[in-house]
Amino acid sequence: MRYLLDTNIIAEPTKVNPNQQVLNCLNQFAEEVAISSVSWHELWFGIERLPLSRKRQYLEEYLESLLSVNLPILPYNADASRWFATERARLTQMGLAPSYPDGQIAAISKANNLILVTRNVSDYANFEGLIIENWFN
Repeated sequence: MRYLLDTNIIAEPTKVNPNQQVLNCLNQFAEEVAISSVSWHELWFGIERLPLSRKRQYLEEYLESLLSVNLPILPYNADASRWFATERARLTQMGLAPSYPDGQIAAISKANNLILVTRNVSDYANFEGLIIENWFN
């Protein structure tokens, strides 16, 4: 594995007009990507809030297809929680309290020595030692 995909990256193919560069990168690096258990939760939470509809069914089928291709879903474990606790304390002392889910995603990326791929670079910019890529550029 080389990349941890943020929620906005793994959701991009479900858009009506998905970003072609993101799709190209997803295809190119298909064997080198994983997502976090936090993103998996965010994706399912979004679906669970939708009424029964074709859109919901399409999104459910998309997530199930990710499992069928064995997309790794990485847990928020002891190493990740320790790293995030350190970073959260450091950033909070600086008046930059991070979003808890973003911190967990960052920590999973860091604990697994992965490059975090996101459109929301600014959400992760203050985390120390985190490598970030934006496939939308």
